This record gives sequence, structure tokens and C-alpha cells, in this order.
Amino acid sequence: MIKSYIENANFEDTGFSYTLSLISGKHKMVILYCLMEFEVVRFNELRRYLNKISDKTLATNLKELEKDQLIIRKEYPQIPPKVEYSLSERGKSLMEVLDQLCVWGENNRMR
Repeated sequence: MIKSYIENANFEDTGFSYTLSLISGKHKMVILYCLMEFEVVRFNELRRYLNKISDKTLATNLKELEKDQLIIRKEYPQIPPKVEYSLSERGKSLMEVLDQLCVWGENNRMR
């Protein structure tokens, strides 16, 4: 019975898989954490926070997070252009999960 269940199970149909697909990659969780901590952040501030990230990689990650409705991009019509990023309500609802990852890490890392 258990073997039959495993054979018919599909990891990609799980909520866990869906959540991972939204935050997978080297930088997305760090971007979300930065927005949780500082609320409204500009592109160059994010780049400095992430330290070693190319403009293209950061822009791609931000576009994906915006497409997944986890962040909000607000563009101001001025010269030079000003763009700010913040968490959407959907993104804020994910922060409880990411915060628990931080708590677990603090409690379990080797000192």
C-alpha cells in the first residue's frame, strides 16, 4: 500500500514544491529578507546589500519576484529614474516562513 502511494506521488504537485519554485535560486530569499527588514529599497541599495551580484542577475530576480506577485515595483517618472521595491501583501505572508528558517538557523548553527 505505501509503495503504491509513493509510486503515484508527484512532488511537483505539492505546496512545498510550489513554494520552493517561488524562492529558489541564490538571491531571491535574500532579496525578500532585505525588503522585510528595510521595507522600501531602491535597486542600488539592493545591489549593495547583496554584495556580489550583477545588475542583470538582480534585475532578473526582481522581475521574477514581481511576476510572482511577491514584491511591488514602484517607478517614479523623473530624471534620473527612481524605482523602489517593497513586499506585496502576498510577499509579506511568506515572511513568516522565511523568518522561521532564520530562527532555525540561529538555533542550530555551529558556534
